Amino acid sequence: MSVDQVVINASPLIILFKSGLAGLLPRLFTEIIVPEAVWSEVIAGGATDAAAAQVPLSLWLRRESVASVAPEVMLWNLGDGESEVLNFALTRPEYPAVIDDRAARNCARTLGIHTLGTGGLLVLAKRRGLIASVTNELIKVQDAGLWLSDKVVALLQAQAGE
Repeated sequence: MSVDQVVINASPLIILFKSGLAGLLPRLFTEIIVPEAVWSEVIAGGATDAAAAQVPLSLWLRRESVASVAPEVMLWNLGDGESEVLNFALTRPEYPAVIDDRAARNCARTLGIHTLGTGGLLVLAKRRGLIASVTNELIKVQDAGLWLSDKVVALLQAQAGE
């Protein structure tokens, strides 16, 4: 399945901006949806935060209101951003959810929602020839605050052929 459009959560957005890798997003996808609750969460970082300062200027992000969240998503007691991302992806299956939160990924798996994590985005970027090394970019996202176990790092490296 070719992925051309996504709905993204706050954590991947923040990590990608802080690591200097956010520019990969418009090169990977033709449409990147940011639900209103995610937008608000990112902007709350304040003017000195890289993501909060750059998100409003990134014309390739499309801010989207989510009228309500489906009961099957609400049952998981996730944050507002995660709930809106998963609800959007649930109602529009052509938009995989870019989400790192474990509970949210478990909810998505249960509801049959396709997901990508920040590491998965890097593997996709390598496969599409946008980056030379997943390993180098994983170091950047980890330095920006994304925690990945050694096992996950090894899995991502293997998926990228490194």
